[in-house]
Amino acid sequence: MSESASATQGLRAAIDRSGYYPDVVADALETCLAGERVVSYFVHHEPTFYSEEVRRHITVLVLTPSRLVLGHTDEHPADETLPTPYATASTEAVPIDRVSSIVVSRVVANPAAYEPGGPVHEAILTIGWGAMGRLDLEPATCADPNCEADHGYTGTFSSDDLTVRVSSAVEGGDAVGRLLGFAQELSVLTRRPPQFR
Repeated sequence: MSESASATQGLRAAIDRSGYYPDVVADALETCLAGERVVSYFVHHEPTFYSEEVRRHITVLVLTPSRLVLGHTDEHPADETLPTPYATASTEAVPIDRVSSIVVSRVVANPAAYEPGGPVHEAILTIGWGAMGRLDLEPATCADPNCEADHGYTGTFSSDDLTVRVSSAVEGGDAVGRLLGFAQELSVLTRRPPQFR
């Protein structure tokens, strides 16, 4: 079996293991993948509590040689749109050269005793490609404690198109490792020669 076929089968197996409408999720992804080879993937099933019910959400990240494919599937209760419960599945394909930032945050317990390759308690992956941004503003101040002037605002703008957070306490240490592995594969694919920066 080729490495590509193995990765594709692994992706489908991970979607099946999530137990969350696997055929709906897989069909939505297949539309965007369009037969392109799977390099790496990460499947994140995230139930959320909404009033007195649990609603499920699944995010699937797939790397191909040329694109980052993202799939999101949500379930909804019956409403005026449909008289039965339903799911919405959306996919987005981002060219690898459009990925502008990859932020990986790690939480480790007892950092003084941490050894290279040791367990990571939590990992947060944030990927930016310019579709969405976040602007955080706060009143600007000066060093004079008696100053009453209006100094306007100061702030930061950050690209924040997608954030995935995985905790070993909730999803298990293997899930944290898979997210970190996906982040590394994404970093490898988005390396650019100096002339393209």
